[in-house]
Amino acid sequence: MKTNGFLGIDIGTQGLSVIFTDTELKILATGEGTYDMVPGLDSGCYEQQPCDWETAIKDAMTDLRKKISSMQIDMEVLAIGLSGQMHGEVLTGEDGEPVGPARLWCDGRNEDEGNELTERLGTKCPKRMTAVRWLWTIRNQPEKAAHVSHMTTPAGWIAYRLTGCWYLGIGDAAGMFPIDQQSLTYNTHMLADFDSIATESAKKSLSNITLSKLGDLLPSVKKAGEDGGSLDAHGAKLLGLPEGIPVAPAEGDQPAALAGSLIAAPGQVSMSFGTSVVANSVGDRAFEGISIPIDHFCAPDGRPINMVWLRNGTTAMNMAVSLFGGDFSTIMPQVLRADADCGGLLALPFMDDEPGLGISHGGTAMVLGLDNETATPGNAVKAMLLATIFNLRLGSSQLDKQGYPRTEIILSGGLVKTPELGQLVADAFNTPVTILEGGDEGTAWGAVLMAKFRFESLAGRASDWTQFLENQKTGTPTQFTPHVQSVETLNGVFERYQKLVRMHGQLESVTNQ
Repeated sequence: MKTNGFLGIDIGTQGLSVIFTDTELKILATGEGTYDMVPGLDSGCYEQQPCDWETAIKDAMTDLRKKISSMQIDMEVLAIGLSGQMHGEVLTGEDGEPVGPARLWCDGRNEDEGNELTERLGTKCPKRMTAVRWLWTIRNQPEKAAHVSHMTTPAGWIAYRLTGCWYLGIGDAAGMFPIDQQSLTYNTHMLADFDSIATESAKKSLSNITLSKLGDLLPSVKKAGEDGGSLDAHGAKLLGLPEGIPVAPAEGDQPAALAGSLIAAPGQVSMSFGTSVVANSVGDRAFEGISIPIDHFCAPDGRPINMVWLRNGTTAMNMAVSLFGGDFSTIMPQVLRADADCGGLLALPFMDDEPGLGISHGGTAMVLGLDNETATPGNAVKAMLLATIFNLRLGSSQLDKQGYPRTEIILSGGLVKTPELGQLVADAFNTPVTILEGGDEGTAWGAVLMAKFRFESLAGRASDWTQFLENQKTGTPTQFTPHVQSVETLNGVFERYQKLVRMHGQLESVTNQ
């Protein structure tokens, strides 16, 4: 039976996945492929071979076809969407062949360059930004830098191998270099400043060799619905599909996850709680200045996204559960019954460092205020969770000072396994919380959404990204409205928590001797 639908491809850090949906975006089948890091690298160095991603695509498509075949479905792909791990550095020569392995988002070799570019460009340039990696490459691997004609991300590399075009979605592009919110392309003034810095470095390391300007190396920026190319002969062979199928602009995993959670309107905030915590806020204008806890990229339509990331997520809460000898099925009901102020307990969740909040050492997680009455599992575990939520609030404080809208929090991740905890988040942020039934935070599903939007744009049936995502919502969401009394109580606890965080330097001096 011939079935029209959309193909989504996600190039993750540890593996690659493909999904095929029908035209209503119901997932019919999936396929998986794997790859490893380049072995033998120093600590903190993470690289992969781009050719391994291609092999993984072939394996994933073979896996997908086996499942499709068993369902007696004849797959007819109308459009293809791509997502991938952001901030990677894929360098190629003029022929498009890689100049060495790709460095990944988690590669930590360029912190100094990130701090330098943040200061000189006047905007946050985290160490994982691709341009920051490129400056490090110029300074430390000049022989490689001299042969580079193109620079892209993992998703951009696969898009090139499928279409022959050096295009990239604006969200992923924003992870390579800062985007100008007026022109919705790379900031030209900052490009000129970067080239000056690169030229200074090249003179020291490359002798008489001249580098290409960064703007000439970067892929063209594309928004959702725009031309991302179409399958050429190589891409058709790689996927086992006909030539000419339209491809949506390749996006990064964070923009794709926003799409997968159906988030696009200014004021919406995507919060995902797990081992780490991420809050992505859709803005109505560009952020002003620099705030260490806040990174910046773009949604697939170009709207500014301000991201607060916490290394210390729910790990401390999980630790507290295990200390009390229980499991979540027995402890979480006690957490839900605990007083709004956790019986007066305060906690610190710093199992690890928290760079955005100026916490340089981990191992200082603790619960404060225990006595015979307050030392209950519900109070202690809730205090640990609340501390993580407060850290997210601290990281978001500069957004509040600049008056950025926060109208709705869409909650996802491990926390929603106990959906009633959505009330705690709503009260702590004094903002309504929604847990979607129909939205899926999977990046491959977000890629499929972008594929459908590209297909409908070509047919003249779609032009507004926000309205398109609104139309995809299904099911009945779970919603929580802030409780006035609890909001007031938690504001008082938050004031006490900030005092505790300010004392952290003294705690470090005691625990790290």
